[in-house]
Amino acid sequence: MLVLTGSGRGFCSGGDVRDIIGPLQAMGTRELLDFTRMTGAVVRGLRELPLPVVAAVNGVAAGAGAVIALAADFRLLARSASLQFLFTKVGLAGADMGCAYLLPRLVGLGRATELLLLGDRVDAGQAAALGLATRVVDDAELPAATAELAGRLAAGPAMAHAATKLLLGRELDLPLAGALELEAVTQALLLRSDDHAEFYAAFNEGRSPTWTGR
Repeated sequence: MLVLTGSGRGFCSGGDVRDIIGPLQAMGTRELLDFTRMTGAVVRGLRELPLPVVAAVNGVAAGAGAVIALAADFRLLARSASLQFLFTKVGLAGADMGCAYLLPRLVGLGRATELLLLGDRVDAGQAAALGLATRVVDDAELPAATAELAGRLAAGPAMAHAATKLLLGRELDLPLAGALELEAVTQALLLRSDDHAEFYAAFNEGRSPTWTGR
């Protein structure tokens, strides 16, 4: 599993105006398209990574930083943390790096429209109410809460986690019949896995399974 967090007081404040946005002003359309595709590839990589991703949001997550947190499978927020999809506030489309795909699936189209068009700051409490936060903890407790969740995930059945994450992503765009078939094929394969056999043996022997990810 993968844990993402910020160093210092913030998680990620997005593109620096001087170091990133400034140089973009001199680029042509082809170079800009290469850049925007590259930023989207970051989110695609996180969503397609066959491991659970935990974002430990320790402060401000704005712009690209908010989308990176959105792309994680779990978002643990410090009480002082905030999210802000502020692209429209700099004259750009609120749909960037896949957030117009991911955000409505978490909070619904109406809330996503509000967050992406207005670009308002969302504090940790609001994020929890909207379903954007897996959990909100006091700032000092964030490292321990992250370590506890990461430990649970790391100790679990990696193949089952990977399959679940893959299907959650793929089934977003499938009709029910296609989703049922994809789940049936996946589950049939995992029923023959070493991990499932280990579960069965451990159950009969009255012990905890030892997962191998196979």
